[in-house]
Amino acid sequence: MIPFEHTWPYDRHGQDVFIPGCPFCSREHILLPLTPKELDELKEGIKKLLVLPCCRNRLTLVNADSDYLLANRPLRGLGE
Repeated sequence: MIPFEHTWPYDRHGQDVFIPGCPFCSREHILLPLTPKELDELKEGIKKLLVLPCCRNRLTLVNADSDYLLANRPLRGLGE
């Protein structure tokens, strides 16, 4: 079973991928440096290092579905 605390929601608008808020610094509406092709690769199980543009924190994305990104470590509860 996928641990919910390792997931984070995302949205696609055309070719852009956004997260509603950063799990580390809590800034809102962050444009991610991910292409639709990279999102498809994540869905196929290819890992991707993501450096968040707002605070430069790094995490490894290990999978994705149509609504959530899955990281290799917990993301929920970090900015509280």
